Amino acid sequence: MKLATIRLGDGTTTAVRVDGDTLVDLGLPDVGAVLASAGGLEAAAAADGRRYTGADAAFAPLVPHPSKVVCVGLNYQRHIKEMGRDLPEFPTLFCKFADTLIGALDDVRRPVETEQFDWEAELAVVVGRQVRRADEAEAEAAIAGFTVLNDVTCRDWQFRTREWLQGKNWDSTTPLGPFLVTTDEVGGPRPALDIRCEVNGRVMQQDNTGDLLFDPVHLVRYVSTMIRLNPGDIIATGTPGGVGHARKPQVYLREGDTVVTEIEGLGRLENRVVSEGT
Repeated sequence: MKLATIRLGDGTTTAVRVDGDTLVDLGLPDVGAVLASAGGLEAAAAADGRRYTGADAAFAPLVPHPSKVVCVGLNYQRHIKEMGRDLPEFPTLFCKFADTLIGALDDVRRPVETEQFDWEAELAVVVGRQVRRADEAEAEAAIAGFTVLNDVTCRDWQFRTREWLQGKNWDSTTPLGPFLVTTDEVGGPRPALDIRCEVNGRVMQQDNTGDLLFDPVHLVRYVSTMIRLNPGDIIATGTPGGVGHARKPQVYLREGDTVVTEIEGLGRLENRVVSEGT
């Protein structure tokens, strides 16, 4: 099953089930609300409501207001090894705020304060139920599905200190969506899916999520040990090699660039880079 959050003409949003080219209104404001509802995914699968044409959809961030977005660094084994680093014993974690999130086709707003604006294609886990200190089975059951995220980063701010938060939390820079695709559609809670990122038609990143060092189930277990995970929370699982900052010479995003982020079976983000002032 695929779900999405779309914008309506009156400025509100609604959650929809994607049935081919038809979007079925689920009567709730967004996918996060669907996951938090009493019926959850089961009710979404059976719901009937107003229909929209998929080609006309304006996608909002899949979950506009998650209680938390937890991100993982250094998690693709080939990428870690090509950088000459040892494989980490524990996940490297940081957080993003909901104000960073934008829709699948929205403009990415480049801050005037950065000269090193970089892309990071990522598989994102969408949590479907509340869980704390999850064991293996509980972690698997807590994963509602997956979506696509690009953790666009201000590198010059990220590396000002040893903590990365200030490089990762700029307003309207992080596309999320377009769909929540349930685990049964992608081979389970540990999917091996091709992931790629293009900038202006040039492939910059290409890998497979099966190379993740800490897989989605492990991450749900690890993060939930510390803090309660709620329906609609997002875990961004890290980016493969090919980011602009690691290239020689380095390459960064400028106004007018188009970034396409795609994961097999999950969908596609296509975002134009604009100045934050426009």
